[in-house]
Amino acid sequence: MGSSRFFAYFQLTRPANVVTAIADIWAGCAIAGAWTYIFIDFGAGANEFLIDLAWLSLSTIGLYAGGVAFNDVFDAELDAVERPERPIPSGRVSKAKAAWMSFLLLVVGVIAAAQVNLISAVIALAVAVLAVLYDYWGKHQNLIGPINMGLCRTGNLLLGVSVIPEMLPTFWPLGLIPLVFVAAITMISRGEVHGKNRTALYGGLSMYVIVIFTIGAMPIVHGTEIWEVLPFLALLGYMIFPPLVKAIRSQDPKLIGKSVKAAVISLIIVNASIASAFAGWQIGIIVLLLLPISLWLAKKFAVT
Repeated sequence: MGSSRFFAYFQLTRPANVVTAIADIWAGCAIAGAWTYIFIDFGAGANEFLIDLAWLSLSTIGLYAGGVAFNDVFDAELDAVERPERPIPSGRVSKAKAAWMSFLLLVVGVIAAAQVNLISAVIALAVAVLAVLYDYWGKHQNLIGPINMGLCRTGNLLLGVSVIPEMLPTFWPLGLIPLVFVAAITMISRGEVHGKNRTALYGGLSMYVIVIFTIGAMPIVHGTEIWEVLPFLALLGYMIFPPLVKAIRSQDPKLIGKSVKAAVISLIIVNASIASAFAGWQIGIIVLLLLPISLWLAKKFAVT
């Protein structure tokens, strides 16, 4: 396979977005309390956590990459009109081969999760099913579509929490945070091609505000220091609000696209904020280290 052909297959997986999915796993592990094994228990517990973290990170890479690649498979005919430069309509990747690659990536995602525990495998399978459901049907539904997409992220965060399955009954409601945030992105993204979706843009803005206030309240509930979370939330606001305000004012599809791109990348900051609320600012910084990697990849590969 030539380098240009490999690049085309790599494009299908949206590499910058995949990095944001890894942040879901790391934040989920912070919610479960697993990061303490590295900083408190330097023995066997730390080694076991690192191995499980690696498996779950590989799992989400497979799940996310397979899910977004399937999106291009199902959108091949539409992309031939609206985005002919994409790998499948441009002829650089065949639709059949892209479908096989997508399927195999999802299988890798489930198998990798199964190396941690059975609950992780079940959650990974649910995420895979939700991703394909969204690609094939959900994205065409005005109300269910954003919820469907948000549930994929909910499952991804809970996949991280499942590193310690006993924590899931307590913390599963936190999955509503990525659901609301990603549902907002999905609503906003519908104006990328034609623009003129001011109602959806305002709806997305309101949902972003809800997410920020919810994360800001976590230290109060969890008993951590709020100053550990506020810098991350300030960075989140800086990333998502200016491009969204410009998009609302102009209704320009290009500016809407930039707003969506900023919000997708900012999922890493959302996860860093959650991690800092549960495990301290140090873990938040570790999650935030994924941001420059995602930003670098976003310059080379499409995010939306």
